[in-house]
Amino acid sequence: KKILVRMFTEYKDLTYENISNISVGHIYNLRKSVHYQRLTKKYEKTKPRIVNIGERRKPTPNGVPGYLRVDTVHQGDMDRQKGVYHINILDEVTQFEIAGSVEKITESFLVPLLLKLINKFPFRVFEFHADNGSEYINRQVANMLNRLLIKLTKSRSRQTNDNAQVESKNGSVIRKWMGYGFIDQKHAPEINKFYFDIFNEYLNFHRPCAFATEIEDRKGKIKKVYKQENYMTPYEKFKSLTNSYSFLKPGITFEKLEEIAKRKTDNQIAEEIQNTRYKLFNRILPTYSS
Repeated sequence: KKILVRMFTEYKDLTYENISNISVGHIYNLRKSVHYQRLTKKYEKTKPRIVNIGERRKPTPNGVPGYLRVDTVHQGDMDRQKGVYHINILDEVTQFEIAGSVEKITESFLVPLLLKLINKFPFRVFEFHADNGSEYINRQVANMLNRLLIKLTKSRSRQTNDNAQVESKNGSVIRKWMGYGFIDQKHAPEINKFYFDIFNEYLNFHRPCAFATEIEDRKGKIKKVYKQENYMTPYEKFKSLTNSYSFLKPGITFEKLEEIAKRKTDNQIAEEIQNTRYKLFNRILPTYSS
């Protein structure tokens, strides 16, 4: 359409005087005419271009920390009111886990929190894996990860185990501590403060996790067993890795991490976190009494 107008107005070609006034829709009507199709040997309609965001594959960390998995936990709806959303990020190798909460899973709420959560990991991050939810597979999140030089991957179709590790943590950690009942989204800042003040420290420095040992049986089948000596905190697991110091972020040292791990005992922080959660629930859930 614009070319037709320019041929008449810019180049003063009078043969385009009438056709420059027709609508874009009528141009397509002319292209459907028998006369036009006889003159044109090949005609293709405009095809939408699909731009894939993120690579569809299962993460393969090969024993290296910094391969994160993310998932969302929704705290229910009530009377057309949306509940708060918990964002749970887990490192596959060390089981380092950082949780946060937002009112809504829109870019304006989610992207700043994701950046804050990623920055809380003491080691460099190489990959960020999510399911196919639009809250993570979008341009805003992809651009943020690109700036941090982090690769974005997403779960494969009909492969439910691709993100199973963080999904299991949703139940054993987030649901265990925050429950299944409705919590209004307006309380997201208070819950977020609880996570960042004490909860994430407890998860990574004082809560032992099970780490599997792979053994091969007589038939050659690989079996995972969980030995007592392989129960350790995510921090202890990270520290036990070969050349673990090489994965630390600039400005982070094991001396600083050791101070965090030793400033409270496991029982002290467990008691403190229980009291803090009790006070939190009394503020955001008036009927809470347990």
